[in-house]
Amino acid sequence: MSNIGNYDERYKSFNWDVAKKELEYKDGDTINIGEYCSDRICRLGKGEKTALIWQGNVGQTKKYSFNELSSLSSTIASFLNELGLKNGDRVSLFLDKVPELYIGFLGVLKMGGVAQPLFSAFGGESLHTRLEDAGTSAIITQKKHIGKVRKIINDLPELKHIILIDDDKKKPLREREIAFSMEEATPATDYKVYKTTAESPSVLHYTSGTTGKPKGAQHVHYSLISQYMTSKYVLDIKEDDIYWCTADPGWVTGTSYGIIGAWSNGVTQCVLDAGFKSESWYKFIEEQKVTIWYSAPTAIRSLMKDGKEVADKFNMSSLRHLCSVGEPLNAEAVIWSTETYGLTFHDTYWQTETGSMMICNYPGMKIKPGSMGKPVPGVETCVVDLKTYEPITKPGIVGLIAAKPGWPAMFRSYWNNKEVYDSKFKNGWYICGDRASIDEDGYYWFVGRDDDVINTGGHLVGPFEIESALLEHEAVAESAVVGKPDPVNMEVVKAFIALKPGFEASDMLDLNIMNFIRKKLSPLAMPQEIEFVDSLPKTRSGKIMRRMLRAKEWGEEIGDTSTLEDD
Repeated sequence: MSNIGNYDERYKSFNWDVAKKELEYKDGDTINIGEYCSDRICRLGKGEKTALIWQGNVGQTKKYSFNELSSLSSTIASFLNELGLKNGDRVSLFLDKVPELYIGFLGVLKMGGVAQPLFSAFGGESLHTRLEDAGTSAIITQKKHIGKVRKIINDLPELKHIILIDDDKKKPLREREIAFSMEEATPATDYKVYKTTAESPSVLHYTSGTTGKPKGAQHVHYSLISQYMTSKYVLDIKEDDIYWCTADPGWVTGTSYGIIGAWSNGVTQCVLDAGFKSESWYKFIEEQKVTIWYSAPTAIRSLMKDGKEVADKFNMSSLRHLCSVGEPLNAEAVIWSTETYGLTFHDTYWQTETGSMMICNYPGMKIKPGSMGKPVPGVETCVVDLKTYEPITKPGIVGLIAAKPGWPAMFRSYWNNKEVYDSKFKNGWYICGDRASIDEDGYYWFVGRDDDVINTGGHLVGPFEIESALLEHEAVAESAVVGKPDPVNMEVVKAFIALKPGFEASDMLDLNIMNFIRKKLSPLAMPQEIEFVDSLPKTRSGKIMRRMLRAKEWGEEIGDTSTLEDD
């Protein structure tokens, strides 16, 4: 029997007080995500239970109990306090998927800090942009990444501490740098967790937009209520499960459901700190006896590409529930997973800003392959008219996905950007920025983004940030970036580039520009294709018309060109 039971009945009767009661939380109480995911589980008598199974890229394995999770996260919190860090300070976690990332995340929250996880593959400029905007006070990182931090440290006066978790003492540390070993530090006993409340800031996740710098979506400790409950209802997490979320905590899925969801439920989760390879993933599921698997459509399509015969080499009979996240899951992938694993991937829809799942497919509910599913209990959604923002009641009409504010995990602000935050709310709805329709049975069907943001492999990439970086290359006069269809990643980055006089298009220049962006921003931002052009389509006011370039790539109608400048 699934946790959610009959979806329709659950949706009609549910309110968030159910989650509060299970978590023994009353309005006005102290609520700290770090404490709820560790110390509280120990108080419930589960201290000896395995909390984390970690496997590195060469097969090394570590296991941590909830008692160890509690002790080590408190030790990290105490260390941060000793450095002079206090509640409200932003502390960045710039790490691979090592145990210190997961346990450190709880430690930052326990001391009242704001956890700022950042994707470890970010280049120097992407890192600098996010640290500078947040006014980050400390960054926790590794030897392999400290070079990126050192290159930008002089431009970050507010960054007081660079904490190195794996210093080998072969080279002296520099100014502002300090070594810390989670395993060797003196354990903090009787650590007093900072008394955060519902609206205390907890996690700051950066998300890309069409224009301007990436925006910091600020979440609060009350988000736990949503993350705990949706883990039960959508992921169907139960006491004896071994849960695997493949997402990196640099992205919101990796924190909301790669840390908080399972641990707030007292459930064992495992982490594979290695790149994607079908055999490695299947072997990991087999060896760890994974029961619930939460992954991305990009990975699923890659598994499809490698074929059912690869899956058949492994014993994955432990699996009982599969979910996907990050981008629409195409119908073919749903059907393929059913045929290959005997289990169906359940698509889930949500965003960095929503903090938790919003529209999903549920255990026991009929799945329509390719559909997003139906709203999460406790969340009111609809599609609204593109211009009036009034709810559309007729089935099959495309509108903007909208949600009624009030669910616990909704972001509370964009960091230092109230104007953009306020613009996300229209006519009493939070506007998600995606288009969809609803069929006669209440199922949602994704149509596409309402802006130029590129969804590559489930990660949103802002064209502005890439275009700005491209302009720093010596050969680039003008640039425009759009998403191009891709069978595995859904979209990949394509750049249209006009060169400066004296430069000529060539394969070598193409490769040089790609690597320039890879190092400066991240592998995700690197154009997979570059088209050199004489000029870019612009409006009479000089604005580049990305939609014309995108329409060309997607085979769509170009639409109104009345504002296009004369040739």
